[in-house]
Amino acid sequence: MNWQDEGYIVSKKKFRENAIILDVFTKDFGKVSGIVYGGTSRKIKNYLQLANKIYVFFNSKSENRLGYFKTELIEAIAPKYFDDSKKTICLNSVSSIIKILLPENEVQKKIYQSLDIFLKNLPQKNWPLHYLYWEINLIHDLGYGFNVANVQTKNANLNKVFTVKVDNVEYKIPGFIILKNYESVNSRDIYDGLSFSRNLMENKFFIPNNLKFPYSRKLLEKKIL
Repeated sequence: MNWQDEGYIVSKKKFRENAIILDVFTKDFGKVSGIVYGGTSRKIKNYLQLANKIYVFFNSKSENRLGYFKTELIEAIAPKYFDDSKKTICLNSVSSIIKILLPENEVQKKIYQSLDIFLKNLPQKNWPLHYLYWEINLIHDLGYGFNVANVQTKNANLNKVFTVKVDNVEYKIPGFIILKNYESVNSRDIYDGLSFSRNLMENKFFIPNNLKFPYSRKLLEKKIL
């Protein structure tokens, strides 16, 4: 089995003396694991950073065996933010969530496109809002969207927090999410939005499957305020 594609690095771990195992979220093949021989060498390991965009050449003898990657750098995203702790934590959060939640070898083009858009918006001043929007899109794309069509929004304002039941569980949802009005959103609003999306992800994905919620995501939420 051979193919080539672009993708983002979402995890890496050492494998034997001079190799590493990469998890890459690819455009056309979904999240795929592969061995990179020589991945610990200075030439290669410098660009094998979480969230970097790479081109991969994949080879495997069968679909049931771990394959092999040859890699080329497309865009060094992570180094742009080495001096920005909040954005570095954000990239770690994105990578961890994708690593944990997305199934292996399953095409997820909407999620890939959404991630692509978010990373292009990361340099902007309002990047935390773009991150929150990415999480909400992810929840929807994984089939666990929330319906707010029946929420009474008459005379509502952006600062109001709504109590909404999703599958018989009550959540506090900020008004700007309900009203889909992202203008004049402040850090407190985004914090409340991240609290809501975290609670929803925990109840839908992590707790039922006995998965550990990423520490980087919890830390990001605290750093927003």
